[in-house]
Amino acid sequence: MGTPWPLDRSKGVVAMATRSPGTTRRTPVQTVALIFGAVFLLVGVLGFIPGITQGAEGLAFAGPGSMAMLLGIFHVSVLHNIVHLLFGVAGIAMARTPGNARNYLIGSGVIYAVLTVYGLLVPADGEANFVPVNTADNWLHLVLTIGLLAAGLALGPKARRR
Repeated sequence: MGTPWPLDRSKGVVAMATRSPGTTRRTPVQTVALIFGAVFLLVGVLGFIPGITQGAEGLAFAGPGSMAMLLGIFHVSVLHNIVHLLFGVAGIAMARTPGNARNYLIGSGVIYAVLTVYGLLVPADGEANFVPVNTADNWLHLVLTIGLLAAGLALGPKARRR
């Protein structure tokens, strides 16, 4: 059988229903946040794996001195990989509720917008490029900005009230 839980508190009466364990329904915004979180987590792990990350032996903690390239395209460092892992954990954790999922998508979109601007302003070989990022990263960060913000705004709980 299932676990009873309140559905409606109108007129002082608590309606009860049952749900079977393991039948949790996710909203679209929760599903998208979970997918983004899982992908970020995967990318963070892959950034440490030689072969998938070319030049992994040259993986520095931070800065333009890191010679590692995820998939041979995206400049990464230990710090960059840790950031991906943190975004992944946050996405998975915040996907538990629609409001938090929306906040994750919009907040992450804003952070990636800042990172995109950062990547455009900071010279790739400059000391200020501590993340580090290259042109491929900048394009990916722009796409992520658009995707995260669009998903959060279009699918979030407040979008249904319009």
